[in-house]
Amino acid sequence: MLLQLTYLGVTNAFALLRLVPVSDRDKDAEILALRHQVTVLERQLGTTRPRFSPADRAFLAALLHRLPRDVLGRFRLLIRPDTVLRWHRNLLARRHAARSRPRRPGRPRTVRSIRLLVLRLARENPCWGYRRIHGELLVLGIKTAASTVWEILHDAGIDPSPRRASTTWADFLRSQATPCLPAISSRRSP
Repeated sequence: MLLQLTYLGVTNAFALLRLVPVSDRDKDAEILALRHQVTVLERQLGTTRPRFSPADRAFLAALLHRLPRDVLGRFRLLIRPDTVLRWHRNLLARRHAARSRPRRPGRPRTVRSIRLLVLRLARENPCWGYRRIHGELLVLGIKTAASTVWEILHDAGIDPSPRRASTTWADFLRSQATPCLPAISSRRSP
């Protein structure tokens, strides 16, 4: 469509340049000839409506949209003035929709640091499920959805439920003793 629209624009620009040296009388004669051709085409078409390509619609809409409706009504067009205005509205709506469409569809990717933090919390706390990890992230001020935490764990091959590994007493005592060892050794050294 863009190629067709460019072609129409270039050919009509050359046609406009051709009209610059032509006198008003010759332009009026050409306008009358074109109006007569439109009348003949309408007569041949009968009740069937002419079909315009998207490039034709865009070109006509851009060319005629600034004219008032009453002036458009006096023109001998194959289309109604309301149709031209509707085409122009649709052209602008498509242009706006194309500009406001996100570059990449879907949700944006989760930040790498959050992914690493979720995996670290899951490794260091094997009995936590994805909801507990989500709650800890919220406590830390990191706003993310629980489903995002679930997806991160699932993509890493970690079971998002707390059944990943059962904590043994030895693991529990070791994890509790590690923070306490420096405090105990500092009390014994008087």
